[in-house]
Amino acid sequence: MFKQFVNTLQGDEVFMLISLSIFFLFFIGATIALMKMKKNHLNYMSNIPLEDKTETYN
Repeated sequence: MFKQFVNTLQGDEVFMLISLSIFFLFFIGATIALMKMKKNHLNYMSNIPLEDKTETYN
């Protein structure tokens, strides 16, 4: 079924599928990166605009 779908694609449709897949891969990658970040780093980054002094991040 997939081969039949790919064989019937014309020029513009290929570019639309490629751009859609890049879009989804980017946001899936960003979501995975956010889930892997340490809680301390997220708290530090979220408090940066609210504080005047500089703190060290561990």
